[in-house]
Amino acid sequence: MQVKMQGIGKAFGPVRVLEGVDFHIEAGEIHALMGENGAGKSTLMKILSGVYQADAGAVLIDGQAVQIRSTVDAERAGIAIIHQELNLIPQLTVMENLFLGREPSRFGMVDTAAMRKQARTWLDMVGAQRIDPQTEAGTLSIGQQQLVEIAKALSLNAQVLIMDEPTAALTNREIDTLFEIMQQLKARGVAIVYVSHRMEEIFRICDKISVLRDGHFVGERAIPDTNFDEIVRLMVGRELGERFPKRNHTPGDVRMQVENLADDGHIEGVSFEVRAGEVLGIAGLMGAGRSEILRTLFGANRKRAGTVKLDGKPLDVRDASSAIAAGIGFVTEDRKRQGLVLGMSVRENATLVHLDRYAKLGFVNDKAERGAVDGLIKQLRVRTRDAELDVKSLSGGNQQKVVFAKWLAKPPKVLLLDEPTRGVDVGGKAEIYTIVNQLAEQGVAIVMVSSELPEVLAMSDRILVMHQGRQAGIFEAASATQEQIMTAAAGGHAAQHDAPQAAA
Repeated sequence: MQVKMQGIGKAFGPVRVLEGVDFHIEAGEIHALMGENGAGKSTLMKILSGVYQADAGAVLIDGQAVQIRSTVDAERAGIAIIHQELNLIPQLTVMENLFLGREPSRFGMVDTAAMRKQARTWLDMVGAQRIDPQTEAGTLSIGQQQLVEIAKALSLNAQVLIMDEPTAALTNREIDTLFEIMQQLKARGVAIVYVSHRMEEIFRICDKISVLRDGHFVGERAIPDTNFDEIVRLMVGRELGERFPKRNHTPGDVRMQVENLADDGHIEGVSFEVRAGEVLGIAGLMGAGRSEILRTLFGANRKRAGTVKLDGKPLDVRDASSAIAAGIGFVTEDRKRQGLVLGMSVRENATLVHLDRYAKLGFVNDKAERGAVDGLIKQLRVRTRDAELDVKSLSGGNQQKVVFAKWLAKPPKVLLLDEPTRGVDVGGKAEIYTIVNQLAEQGVAIVMVSSELPEVLAMSDRILVMHQGRQAGIFEAASATQEQIMTAAAGGHAAQHDAPQAAA
């Protein structure tokens, strides 16, 4: 099936998001759609999948103009989408989510046995053998929920499959499985639109790249005929420079000391130190306990055992409020459910953590608050009409920048970062890397979880590797390799690569 989008335009109120955009994809083609956050990628794909309706332009399938007014229209036309923000209903089981609205029936009743069997087939196809179809979707990790979304899209037997950041929360092994599935679909003639900020993935799996910038189409390239630098120039309209900015700071005294940390079943016996001005990366496969370390330190998970010291003094964190009061900040992995209040404005979200800084005698100084937020918006290059716009109206990457902004108004002593660049474009990542380095230079101790090994190697001073809830080694980032990190993460012997912990 061939799809052409011609002259597509879309505005939300006075803000024009797309203007005269062309995009086309052929059967059996994996076509990347790239651009900075706010460039219009997700909006264009939501138009194709029936979530939005275009204000101008046309959609042609096999040369015939079609009207896609809803997601049902899109599915009937053979178009399915996997959204960047997960759309599972947490109270329903996995299989109920997979077949919502199209449940198999028998004698007028839902055929639970058939639904379970079919769900098992689609889950196995995406390498999710460990997910029980009868498990409540809300109990799954972000990565597992993403796999369920992919299985759901495949079960629709779509001829055009739109994947919006499908690997953002997947491990390398799960990404390999996904790419194998994509190649199988491609061989069957399925057209795949692949929206991603991960340049390495684009050049590994895609046939072509189309680039949007500021709501306009700026170019299409065949993968063999282009390179990383050219695509970056098309995306940002300028030279990006170094992908990872140089780091010049020298770590100071030990800021946080953790010994034998354990929670209620996810992590056990975790010990490390992080100095003022140091970035300690945490690597490992999904489910290894990376995020649980941060959540336990921040009081979101209950600490069952172990001790934590901050600046040499025992630290008793009971909840998020006590963590913040002690000087600990947390950029969560799940910005939609845990990092933002979607019904509030950019300003309200950016100052929510430290609103008392702008208050006097119980009243907020609006001028001081707005001045601080405007400075943060400029510093982080948040693309928003103004600070009063609802944060839910921003693109995913710009929402992530607002999450980051919460902790920049008053830098904490320790900043916990859980996948801080997830869903952020290449230009935005460079800006966040710069902010991380600036915070380190100011003496903030940073603990950063990342699934991207090049990122964790380039941005860290040392790397703690987790395997099945326990630490598998601590490496000096300057001398470590991706192979060493992955060996330790997979449970291989890595003792010879262990680096000593920082001395107090």
